[in-house]
Amino acid sequence: MIAGRKRPMSSQLVQHTSIPRFFGVRQNFDRNSMDPLEIPLVVQKVISQKGIGNRVLPGMKVAVTVGSRGINNLPIIVKSIVEEVFARGAFPFIVPAMGSHGSSTAEGQRKLIEGYGVTEAYLGCPILSSMEVVCIGKTDDGRDAFIDKYAFSADGIILFNRVKPHTAFRGPYESGIMKMMAIGLGNQHGAEACHEMGFRTMGRNVELFGKAILKNAPILFAVPVIENAFDETQRILAIGAESIIEEEPKLLQEAYSLMPKLYEEYCDVLIVDKIGKNYSGDGMDPNITGTFSTPYAEGGICAQRVCVLDLSDETHGNGVGIGMANVTTQRAVDKLDIDSMYSNVITSTVLGGVRIPLTMENDREAIQVCIQTCNEIDRKKVRIIRIPNSMHISRILMSEIYYDQVRSNSFYTVESEPEFLEFDAEGNLW
Repeated sequence: MIAGRKRPMSSQLVQHTSIPRFFGVRQNFDRNSMDPLEIPLVVQKVISQKGIGNRVLPGMKVAVTVGSRGINNLPIIVKSIVEEVFARGAFPFIVPAMGSHGSSTAEGQRKLIEGYGVTEAYLGCPILSSMEVVCIGKTDDGRDAFIDKYAFSADGIILFNRVKPHTAFRGPYESGIMKMMAIGLGNQHGAEACHEMGFRTMGRNVELFGKAILKNAPILFAVPVIENAFDETQRILAIGAESIIEEEPKLLQEAYSLMPKLYEEYCDVLIVDKIGKNYSGDGMDPNITGTFSTPYAEGGICAQRVCVLDLSDETHGNGVGIGMANVTTQRAVDKLDIDSMYSNVITSTVLGGVRIPLTMENDREAIQVCIQTCNEIDRKKVRIIRIPNSMHISRILMSEIYYDQVRSNSFYTVESEPEFLEFDAEGNLW
């Protein structure tokens, strides 16, 4: 609060609301993962399998897909795939495959992957980004299927992506290989075609469009990644195009088994320090936070109030997901790139994620509003969980009321004693 400036009435209403002490906790997850130094050798090994690598022939132009998600070890995995293509005498290039992300522009999509370290200089091959698409065939129910024009011009396509649970629908194919084809390779046009009937039928649409592209596009193989609860690389494999339909549902179930979670099923207030596209397509993964934008998926923690404090730098102002919070800060709102957000949700047809929630001047007030507006609680014993973002939840903060319960629970390791949060002169958390 600037000295001498009168506090707004909304601030005055919560200025005496107490914020409890917090203690640090480690949630105990299995941490089996791959050493990043091993990745080039692992990629070489899986692509060199019989019936996989020999599909890349000398002189071929090969498109390698890269999406908009913050996959761990993304640059080195992509570089390893590119080097394997080069080693077989072919000519790889990168195609940003992310539907309508990056403000639905070729430059925006290129900048997104470059921001992750996937650059021409690092890879040693071109990045060809375009929003133009080509109709490559029809789905079994008669709809046109589209893919990126540069991918269409390639002699072969390698699908690189992560397999994990989706945030808005359920089905045998969620966020993974089939979705990379149906929506990622379709650019804004293909994404819109797949989304137009909404998320109730999204599982079926991903399957229909994915199968149409598999049938008509020169897909060579997929290189999917499975990550552990810490979003570290757990497994990299290669699957021939003809096996994707059968094998992907198995990978999805594996990803579900490794997915992190908040062990508590309920809290009064959930504080999310930052949201962003690098954490989840929904800004904050509702499989963790319970903030689903559609009724076609469920899970995560149940919280009376959700407080979003800020946006990540990597999301470049795309604050999709902020609308699923109850309260946010002026700092977060000032960073919003509205056009990027609107183009994203108009394509997806799910508009709730871009609504601007109740906006307070600073972190302290945002947290106080959440506490003050919870119903049927003892505010001296308010149950609050604070996470840095929805991707990294191994270390969290919990309000003091949880202390005795948590320190006797093997799912947790207490890492600090309860103490009050520290705010700066502006009322924001250090």
